[in-house]
Amino acid sequence: MKRLPLILGLSAALTLVGCTTADSSNENGIVQIESGLLQGSTNNGIYTYFGVPYAEAHERFVPADKVTPWSGIRNATKYGSISLQSSLTGFPIPEGKQDNNAQNLNIWTPGIDSKKRAVMVWLHGGGFSSGSAQEVPAYNGENLSHKGDVVVVSVNHRLNVMGHLDLSAYGEKYKYSANVGVLDIVDSLKWIRENIASFGGDPDNVTVFGESGGGAKVLTLMSTPYAKGLFSKGIVQSGATESMGVNFTTLAASQRVGELTLKNLGISQDNVDAIQSVPYDKLVEEAMKAQVETAGEFGLFGALSGKVSMDWEPVVDGDFLPTNPVTQDSFAQAGKDIPLLIGSNLNEWTSMNLVMGPDKGKQFSDAEIESRLQKVYGDKKDDVVREFLKAFPAKAKQDALYFDTFIRLPMLKIMSHKADQQGAPVYGYVYTYNSPLAIHTAEIPFVFNNAQAQPPIAISNSRTETEQHSANVMADTMSSAWISFAKTDKPAANSIPDWEAYTRDNGATMILDLESSLVFGHDKGLMKILAPDYKW
Repeated sequence: MKRLPLILGLSAALTLVGCTTADSSNENGIVQIESGLLQGSTNNGIYTYFGVPYAEAHERFVPADKVTPWSGIRNATKYGSISLQSSLTGFPIPEGKQDNNAQNLNIWTPGIDSKKRAVMVWLHGGGFSSGSAQEVPAYNGENLSHKGDVVVVSVNHRLNVMGHLDLSAYGEKYKYSANVGVLDIVDSLKWIRENIASFGGDPDNVTVFGESGGGAKVLTLMSTPYAKGLFSKGIVQSGATESMGVNFTTLAASQRVGELTLKNLGISQDNVDAIQSVPYDKLVEEAMKAQVETAGEFGLFGALSGKVSMDWEPVVDGDFLPTNPVTQDSFAQAGKDIPLLIGSNLNEWTSMNLVMGPDKGKQFSDAEIESRLQKVYGDKKDDVVREFLKAFPAKAKQDALYFDTFIRLPMLKIMSHKADQQGAPVYGYVYTYNSPLAIHTAEIPFVFNNAQAQPPIAISNSRTETEQHSANVMADTMSSAWISFAKTDKPAANSIPDWEAYTRDNGATMILDLESSLVFGHDKGLMKILAPDYKW
């Protein structure tokens, strides 16, 4: 069959391929997009389209091209390729075919009609180095789409060395190589603007949301003029450290990694295109050596490891990223008019021993709690416990052992600088449910209204009936608030009080728990003890 012209009406196109009416298009899940006809599937009343290409990468380290149109009907019932990833990095590798051409997305929608639903675009975690849009059941958008009558999209894009090796010093071709992984995401948003109406979505009401590295990706999009006008709201869940989210890599350090990588590979400036054919694991190995050497020269430390090393992440090049998300006295200019919902979890990384370490399943006596508090806080112990219980009166003394500052402090800095900008509002939260197991990623299933699913960092293998009821409550609260923000610019749910925007003066923060509460500057006293020199 010859490719159907793009100008061909949907009903006429469907007649040619054996369908007769627009109603049968709904029944068969066939939609017309700019590159051709697409066949999805349905489940529980939600139409799904998996592995949909939004761009095509024909070479490494260069921006992807537009999708090549196809003839006939393309099947979109299976997930697409994920970015190349290597076990050499130490990160877990998700299932799925790996490819540099991993520019594809997944869609869940209640209807392929003209309703113009709010669109929620999920950016997965794993820093800028690992992960995929479909790596865990918690990322499934079906329940969120059904509950909110929203279109949910998740995006695959280039990661690690494939998305962020800086070869910009070696010609115009590689001008955007240091940021090409995020440029993929920009391409996905362009595709959404052009095509999401075919899936019942509103191209003028797009919210990007993500956790951990996904949250840092949201901050990157809020900082680049290349994404301006492609989305209207951002949600950042535990998505920043001081060196990944508040700040990103400098151009000088980034270009040095590129220089050393080529040197390690024996590739000269005159033959830079030879890097296109270097085996991926060899490329990873030599680039990692280059990162360590560069980190030593520039005094850099990994965001999580604390060791002399570098993370793959966006680069402040003065063009794609004019500034860091947080500037000296404000926030990135590109994000001024974008409302932001941002927060972190009470425990994040501090209680991982209770989940996967030597303390898993243990119960501690009062004497052991006292001893551990003394070991962690020393002569500040009593002051820390006092201020912690003032900040979180619903929690217990032992929870003070696991209070996170590693991500909470950067959140405070981002919120404060965003509020200082006096543009669109910022709404802050701290997720405290199930402390001390309010760890990194714990909130994700609840955001997606997937109360039965475990988070990417699994907390337990099973739940009691009472625990499952509590999980259902949290899923209803958080998914409702996220849906409300996507639809109205303000987070809200029946189970929480009115959510005021954060400012430096009011410190308004929603405590998200079985009984949520809006608090004001609740942990300032605690932060003065734990991080007296930190400026936000």
